[in-house]
Amino acid sequence: LCFSSKPLSPDEAKGKYGSAFGPYASNPDKFDISMCQAPFKACPCWITSMLCFPCAQTHMRKKALNHIEPGSGWSNYECCQGYFGGCCCLQPGKCGESACPVPCMCLEACCCPGLAASTNSMLIRDKYGLGLDEDDVRLIRCSNCLMCFAVILSCIGICFDWDGEQACISIVNGIADVTFCCVSGCMTAQANHEIDLREKQQAPQREAMER
Repeated sequence: LCFSSKPLSPDEAKGKYGSAFGPYASNPDKFDISMCQAPFKACPCWITSMLCFPCAQTHMRKKALNHIEPGSGWSNYECCQGYFGGCCCLQPGKCGESACPVPCMCLEACCCPGLAASTNSMLIRDKYGLGLDEDDVRLIRCSNCLMCFAVILSCIGICFDWDGEQACISIVNGIADVTFCCVSGCMTAQANHEIDLREKQQAPQREAMER
């Protein structure tokens, strides 16, 4: 199941994260490159987004927002663009985003890195009606399973002691963190490649209109 490329099941499409990705599952159009191809076809962006994750997500959010509405700057920014709802008193659009969009985006990238990367990808999915390909589903499932396993193992470590406990937990947490970082980098590079490709395709049309 953790490495399955099958379409999202009804149970997986539940909850804030699942319901946000669920609508894209059946869309026939896909990104120009899959997430597995991103490290090879968009290597500089993939590496950069992993080395400086908050800066990369902040840059990508502005790039995506201005790709959707050119010249809008940060005027359309809100926390996770409202895709994942809010929590208690923290609600998208009511966290001071209009007054301090860049600091708010930096906090989003640092405190909710997975949601920040997913939001940037989903903005482009929404714009062009792009679906989830098999690589997307497989990598996201793998990363989520590893993160869940790391949390479960940490909880077990709190309740029980065994030889090599800390070493085992540290190794699993390290693997989960590295996997998350790589998958998030793939997602970011995939979205960035799509924006660049679409803008290149639109450039001749703009020139013709200006003439």
